[in-house]
Amino acid sequence: MESEKIILDIVVDVQKDFITGALANPAAQANVAHLADTAKAHAETGHWMFFTRDTHPDNYLETREGRHLPVEHCIEGEDGWNLAPELENAMAGTEPAVCRVINKATFGSYMLPSDILDELMAHNKAVTDLEKIVIYGYCTDICVISNAMVLRAAFPETEIEILSDCCAGVTPDTHRTALDAMRACQFTIL
Repeated sequence: MESEKIILDIVVDVQKDFITGALANPAAQANVAHLADTAKAHAETGHWMFFTRDTHPDNYLETREGRHLPVEHCIEGEDGWNLAPELENAMAGTEPAVCRVINKATFGSYMLPSDILDELMAHNKAVTDLEKIVIYGYCTDICVISNAMVLRAAFPETEIEILSDCCAGVTPDTHRTALDAMRACQFTIL
């Protein structure tokens, strides 16, 4: 008997600071409701759901990232660190088989592949049971592309889709540039 295939959503950094907070983004404001509806629909059809959360310490400005991006954001425990209320509300009442929140200290989560493998093992599944990974969130040109590349390296034979209408870059141009870069690295851009 063939094992049931898994579709895994990686919802990247859909946090208040990237929508209306310290790094407010009009494109994220414009699509957060659609993104939340998409996440809910996917959860209701059985996708495994992983939500990454950009997580910084109080001394963020003293970190390498903080020295290059000197805007305090996603400080752990502060309001801007929280997931968007649109996403929280959409996910309330859904019961995906797997639902994890992954705090990450920088753009790409190097532990994300291990977290996925841990869940596969906990459910007696193998990498070959992953039908595809679906990625969307903020910011296309920083954290979405970083996590996509980490996952491409870890799961080279797995189909990975990027939902471009559920992403927002720092600017429209950098959003398009990131999508083009991911297309060149054999991601499916929808």
